[in-house]
Amino acid sequence: MVAAYLSAIIFVAAPPARTQGPSAASVPASFEDASAAQSPGAYGTNSSGGSFSSPSSQSPFLGSVPEGKATAGVLQLSFKDAIDRALRDNLGLLLASDSSLAARGEKWMELSHLLPNVSAAVTQSATQIDLAALGFRFSFPGVSSVVGPVGVFDARAFVTAPLLDWHSIERERGARASESAARYKYNDARELVVLATGNEYLLTIAAGARVGAAQAQVESAQALYNKAHDQQTAGLVPAIDALRAQVEFKTRQQQLIVARNNYAKQKLVLARTIGLATGQEFNLTEREPYEPLTPMSLEEALRRAYTSRADYQAAVQQVRGAERFRSAATAEHLPSLNFAGNYGAAGVNVGDSHGVFEVGATLAIPIFAGGRAHADALQAEATLKQNRQQLENLRAQIDYDVRTALLDLASAADQVEVARSSLDLANQTLDQARDRFTAGVADNLEVVQAQEAVASANENYISSLYAHNLAKVSLARAIGFAEQGVKQYLESK
Repeated sequence: MVAAYLSAIIFVAAPPARTQGPSAASVPASFEDASAAQSPGAYGTNSSGGSFSSPSSQSPFLGSVPEGKATAGVLQLSFKDAIDRALRDNLGLLLASDSSLAARGEKWMELSHLLPNVSAAVTQSATQIDLAALGFRFSFPGVSSVVGPVGVFDARAFVTAPLLDWHSIERERGARASESAARYKYNDARELVVLATGNEYLLTIAAGARVGAAQAQVESAQALYNKAHDQQTAGLVPAIDALRAQVEFKTRQQQLIVARNNYAKQKLVLARTIGLATGQEFNLTEREPYEPLTPMSLEEALRRAYTSRADYQAAVQQVRGAERFRSAATAEHLPSLNFAGNYGAAGVNVGDSHGVFEVGATLAIPIFAGGRAHADALQAEATLKQNRQQLENLRAQIDYDVRTALLDLASAADQVEVARSSLDLANQTLDQARDRFTAGVADNLEVVQAQEAVASANENYISSLYAHNLAKVSLARAIGFAEQGVKQYLESK
């Protein structure tokens, strides 16, 4: 389910060129899988069960424009700080903002065809004419064949304005709807930035928790090895016990090395997502939060989703825009009425000039344009059908997202409780195994097995906490409440 959210499509539909209908593939920019599964190893797994981000996933929502320069100190990064930085510097959001600006420019371009155009020009010229060169090859006594120089002064203001052009009116309305869709897509991009940042922050917390768990397991394994070695030296246990404890100790050391490496790499992914300066050292101030969430009813969640989700509202505006562009294409067959006029002064020079003007209206009636209007209408109709189909698909997808989010939230809450109980039991088993080994009633095989059980239970607990928090994030996204909800669900109380 998480992959469905984090691979959401972000694009801004800009109106097409005036000679064609709206394009169905208007600047898509996909948010690729930022989390391929809901398991803790969403970005890849290794022998220690750790997770890390793959650099091959080059989604703009996992990139940023770094802000400032790295400082000498260690930055303390809270969850709220990470969200605020991402909303300033995340590449996906910056690109969505640029696309929104481009849509606004397209709207003004279409609007310019409906607004008057006013210009002014001032001309002062001198002309000398050779009549013979113009074909006047006869002559009169005392009259030269060369006329001039003749001075001409002309200063005018020119105005052109459409009086009635239904084609341009409908295109401007379509461009206005596309601009509205772009604004909704920008808001949706903000939600995806919060979603991506929340996911990366949670992954970093989980990676840090795995380092802590691995460190504790190394210390436990070292204590077991030291005790087994001392008992072997005293002749109380066979050499196999010391060797077994040493193998366990080395294995835990190796897993600690891998966990630390994965933690460092995950911090780099988080820094890239939120736009931290390259090379900036930071620590997370939050720990794995756990706060049970009482989910809303399915009916309430669906109602909020269809009302609040910006991607759905953007799709609705795209359909409206496509309807306008289709109307504009069919309006190419209609006549248009335009006004043109000018007013100014003209004469031989500035001092010898008088007022002049010209006013007129033109009724243009299209008769045959080689089938261009028919072609534009067909393309616009195809685009409208595609946008309607995409809207219905998105409506069904939202229903799926909400239902799966509620299911995952309930399941993840149960997983946390089971994992916590399992971890407590595993620790009790380890304590008893150590006591039996110390008392000499069992070899250290029981202790090694108990340590393995504790490590597995620790990993399950860390994974379940991550899954629970991610389920809350996913629910916030599903109902269109990500920007406020993620902060509310994940900030430390």
